[in-house]
Amino acid sequence: MRWSVQLEEKIAKVCFWVVAVITLLVLLNIILHIVINGFSGLSWEFFTKEPRRMGKEGGIFSIIIGTLYMALAAIIVAMPIGIGSAIYLTEYVKRGRLVQVIRFGTEALAAIPSIIFGLFGFVLFVITLGLGWSILSGALTIAFMILPTIIRSSEEAIKTVPDSYREGSLALGASKWYTIRKVVLPSALPGIATGVILGIGRAIGETAAVILTAGSSLGLPGSIMDPTRTLAVHLYILASEGISMEKAYASATVLIVLVLLINFLAHKLMARLVGRVS
Repeated sequence: MRWSVQLEEKIAKVCFWVVAVITLLVLLNIILHIVINGFSGLSWEFFTKEPRRMGKEGGIFSIIIGTLYMALAAIIVAMPIGIGSAIYLTEYVKRGRLVQVIRFGTEALAAIPSIIFGLFGFVLFVITLGLGWSILSGALTIAFMILPTIIRSSEEAIKTVPDSYREGSLALGASKWYTIRKVVLPSALPGIATGVILGIGRAIGETAAVILTAGSSLGLPGSIMDPTRTLAVHLYILASEGISMEKAYASATVLIVLVLLINFLAHKLMARLVGRVS
């Protein structure tokens, strides 16, 4: 009997190891395919020049700026709302039907296709509120899309904080809000940061919702009220319309590197913040 249990454990470990290796190989295959085909299109001009002839010539300088503006604006809107909602659901609301309804709503929001978000953002922000095709319209739409990710990740991270931390702080005379700010949130910071990083990745890589709300202008945006084209939209248009596969692969390479760089910097920042707290 004992030998049978040990055999099952070994088989399970091997299966998990194989699945992990397959996942890693798929990721590496995608990255290598993009980088190998896009590396030849990378140059100093590609990074510093604005696109010409619908992107067939020139570079992607304005595209990179538009992508960073879009992601930054979306995170600025979604992060406080998402983390605040998670705090409210875990620390202030008693477990009951209201919490179940709110959680069902966030899960349903996460399941909505991006094109539906795009149509919603187009009708509400572009037309009804008169914001037009702009970075602001796109950022607000993307913020709604990444809210479920930030809420659920933050909620689960806050739940992992032991109750003894809260009880000890309250026993020393600290208020509930002070306990949340100084004890709960610092302890849950790694999980919260993970949700924010995932949100940034989705904000950068979104296509359908951005086209309908932020437009696809090739010009350099001067403010958040100007339309723009993100890297994901740019490479989609280049590839789908057959404008330039070389530029599309080069843009995809830059997009992958940008996402990896943001993840690396976010993890470094998170490690530093956790180190200061501890």
